Amino acid sequence: MTVEDLRQLVRTIPDFPKPGILFRDVTTLIGDGPGFAAAVGHMAARAEAAGAQVIAGIEARGFVFGAAMAARMGLPFVPVRKPGKLPVPVLAIDYALEYGTDTLEVDPGAVPDGARVVVVDDLIATGGTALAAVELLRRAGGSVVHSLFAIDLPDLGGADRLRAAGVPADALLAFDGH
Repeated sequence: MTVEDLRQLVRTIPDFPKPGILFRDVTTLIGDGPGFAAAVGHMAARAEAAGAQVIAGIEARGFVFGAAMAARMGLPFVPVRKPGKLPVPVLAIDYALEYGTDTLEVDPGAVPDGARVVVVDDLIATGGTALAAVELLRRAGGSVVHSLFAIDLPDLGGADRLRAAGVPADALLAFDGH
């Protein structure tokens, strides 16, 4: 399947979670077996081109894409978790959201020192969560060489913020609006 074929598998839901928002629903893409396999294949090819040695997925839908990519590539998968989900002492980072803060955590031993890490999530919007994940993975000893997303909302500037922080950002699909 081409990337344009995959675009047709992403459902758009108007006015969710609030009026004026066009919600890009990736669950219809992952719910289509051939489409999901194609998306993972396209993303894995890009991660391979970046020289990935580790795939890190951001909770929760980044796990779906990232773990499938890592399995396909025969690479380790590192989950970047919400607080309180890991049973070991963690590295943690707090980051700003539009209305408050959140935290991400990672097992400090999960990333080999200097490993070339590709960060994966389903969607990049403003980039706050992805930037926090990059910083956290760097603290864990990784060299974040690329970030990959199934969907980019370029009007919100997240991919540009990653690039400005020195992390190449790439997405299979881009949708105007937010």
